[in-house]
Amino acid sequence: MSAAAQTVKRALTTAERAKLASMLRVNHAGELGANQIYRGQHWVLSRTDPSVKDTIQHMWDQEIHHLATFDKLIAKHRVRPTAMRPLWEVGAFVMGASTALMGTKAAMACTEAVETVIGTHYNDQLREIIKMAPGSKEIEGLKDVIKEFRDDELEHLDTAVNDWDAKSAPAYPVLTEVIKGICRVAIKVSEKV
Repeated sequence: MSAAAQTVKRALTTAERAKLASMLRVNHAGELGANQIYRGQHWVLSRTDPSVKDTIQHMWDQEIHHLATFDKLIAKHRVRPTAMRPLWEVGAFVMGASTALMGTKAAMACTEAVETVIGTHYNDQLREIIKMAPGSKEIEGLKDVIKEFRDDELEHLDTAVNDWDAKSAPAYPVLTEVIKGICRVAIKVSEKV
């Protein structure tokens, strides 16, 4: 019998359920924020640089799908969404719109910074999920969802860097480090609140 076949399926422990709730809450909050960032970028760039409109819309459409998926998952697992939602919605829209007002390259630097942090965040979550109860019904399929969404986020990062020259944005090092820091703080807060 293979090692996988010998794995005993079990329910999640109380600590694992708490970790799952934290993961779902923060991912839901993150996808909400991503939607608002792209909403802000689209609102500005569709007027100032229509050449990027379709790219922004494609990335935004993927984020809409991600948010809809996490909407279903938090309901399924009866997880309370973040209490920070109103602040995250406004802050993310402002981040998207303000970087877009700095120009297309700055908007793409924002995308690169956000997706860099989110790619790492999703990889960290995948490592945590692997440690949880193999075959548990509570996490069934979640690993595949996170892998798919991580890959979408990294595609956005690659698009920003390779197709839209994000690294040549004005004040690129400062801009991206500030955005990465904001994302890391939002992740930590959303895990708890």
